[in-house]
Amino acid sequence: MVLATVLILLGLLALAVPVAATLGVLGISLSTFYSPLPLTFALGEVMWSTSNNFLLVAMPFFILLGEILLRTGMAARMYTALVYWMPWLPGGLMHSNIASCALFAATSGSSVATAATIGTVALDEVEKRGYSERLFLGTIVAGGTLGILIPPSINMIIYGVLTETSIPQLYIAGFLPGLVLALLFSLTVLILCLVNPGLGGERTTATWAQRRAALPDLLPPVVIFLAVVGSIYAGWATATEAAALGVIAALIIAGVQRQLSVKVLLSAFEGTIRTTAMIMAIILAAYFLNFVITAIGLTRQVNAIITSLGLSPYELLAVVVLFYLILGMFMETLSMMVATVPIMTPVVVAAGFDPVWFGVVIMLLMELAMITPPVGINLFVVQGLRKKGRIDDVIIGSAPFVIAIATMVGLLALFPQIALWLPSTLR
Repeated sequence: MVLATVLILLGLLALAVPVAATLGVLGISLSTFYSPLPLTFALGEVMWSTSNNFLLVAMPFFILLGEILLRTGMAARMYTALVYWMPWLPGGLMHSNIASCALFAATSGSSVATAATIGTVALDEVEKRGYSERLFLGTIVAGGTLGILIPPSINMIIYGVLTETSIPQLYIAGFLPGLVLALLFSLTVLILCLVNPGLGGERTTATWAQRRAALPDLLPPVVIFLAVVGSIYAGWATATEAAALGVIAALIIAGVQRQLSVKVLLSAFEGTIRTTAMIMAIILAAYFLNFVITAIGLTRQVNAIITSLGLSPYELLAVVVLFYLILGMFMETLSMMVATVPIMTPVVVAAGFDPVWFGVVIMLLMELAMITPPVGINLFVVQGLRKKGRIDDVIIGSAPFVIAIATMVGLLALFPQIALWLPSTLR
């Protein structure tokens, strides 16, 4: 049954069937062939109970927040300000790319939005400053992945809903690993530019007067981050209410800056509706599939197979990492999460690992999937922003950052307190 499930899933994806339809068809097929009961009768109840989940309301709010930041120009001004503050490092603007992605990630919750926004602003600088185009592109692709690790994160909400794990605990657990990973990305650039100075392009300069003048443009993301994450940990708001507060803060800032208009709002609403509809279709189909998988005993089979291998906890973790690394080359990250996390998490937690810690590890493995070919979504997002060139350049430029993310997974395995220390202080 396990093999049949995998073959059907991969076959439908290979035929380019939309992800939501793939998961739904797989659920109906398994129900038809492996269940003595007509599980499809439960489809309506599963979809209603899933879509009625209060935590999922946070998702469209975070998507709308990212749309407002992009369409009002706050992200572009933030990038320009960081350019003034980081020209002295070998690699120059490539460090600004990573820092901008980290700062934007702290407000948007989406890796695709982060990569697309910073890429739109930054790509014009490649030829102007003589940077290595491949490495420059790689910093945007890799930096964009921080959107699902640094809170607030849409993917963490989905993981929390799927595994019944505390969203606030997940958020605070992702904060320190996100900063460490951003530093690893910058360290990667630094080492490469020291070894080969030609990769770093022309050094830019900035006066202290320019830096001070740019500081106000760094404040909006900080204010929004404090409104969202600060309200959660102050006990003033739930994750969903905090997402709404973030939208309100963004609207107020955009209004004060005179960047808010009916056209901007309509564009932001349209983008939010499109993205939310796509994600919800995948989630609803995935929940039905997970219901069927549990009902027919597939979860028990997977657990029994893994248990029979007699692996130690860290050997099991190595197998899980390898599984996601391979699967991430062929599946989109959201569909991969909703299809596998409900099966994998109980196995890993039973081996003695913390579910909050594993949530951070899953985010890192999703980041790897976003920058590994042939289906790495961030590779295609950044390639789509370019005016010329092949995707090979983006893939090669991202390769060093695959090592950085893998290193971060290793650090979390060796030192789990990187993720668990902050949550433990707030329990």
